Amino acid sequence: MSTEADAVGKTSNRFEGKKHADLTLEYWITSWEKQQIRFHLDEVHEMLKKHLDVMLNGRKQICIFFPLCGKALDMKWLADQGHTIVGVEISEIAIKQFFTEQNLSYIQEPVPGMPGADVFKSPEGRISLFRGNIFDFSSSIAGQFDGIWDRGSLQPLISSDRQRYSKLMITLMAKGCRYLLDTLVCTKSDFDGLPPKIPESEIRDLFGHACNIQLLYSSDTLSGKQKLWGLESFGEEVHLITLKTDSS
Repeated sequence: MSTEADAVGKTSNRFEGKKHADLTLEYWITSWEKQQIRFHLDEVHEMLKKHLDVMLNGRKQICIFFPLCGKALDMKWLADQGHTIVGVEISEIAIKQFFTEQNLSYIQEPVPGMPGADVFKSPEGRISLFRGNIFDFSSSIAGQFDGIWDRGSLQPLISSDRQRYSKLMITLMAKGCRYLLDTLVCTKSDFDGLPPKIPESEIRDLFGHACNIQLLYSSDTLSGKQKLWGLESFGEEVHLITLKTDSS
């Protein structure tokens, strides 16, 4: 089985020679076309399983948002538990592979208010995946969400897009929403292809004006194998983000 650590090593090879600023929407579309998707995990993410109770906070059958969802197995896993899943993904290939690999049929429809976009829905409506640019998505399209699972979606964005992204995420948070932000912490001095670490200070700059931020998990698990990849440090962090208005 693939692990997060394995995925990072493979992803570092995939980004070889790429500047961080070059990781455009077109780049991700091409990655799916060529099936260069080593960032994809072939199992449910360990950090989601570990912290799911924190997201749920005693609630059942909540609506959970997956930004830049790819074909994450996590979506089917949560839908099977009775939750409603909404995702946004730029690649139609990724979305169709998700439904095919999970043995799910789907209905494809255009999205009013989201130019050029389509939504792919499972027949019972438990899973809805929107194909389009996430910055064209809004709460007017699919409402607000009770939970957000953000695995590696914020991290590859350039600084200016991170500001746009955080503002969007905040508008998508319903009252009581619990947002799990999972980021990798890794450095390699002679290589700038890896998405750079997001320091705690930047997460607070992005979300702190409207949200409470709590570090739930932090690891430093640099292995001998990862040293061979040239990484000087490797770890993972999970933050819980909640609206300040929920605690006022």
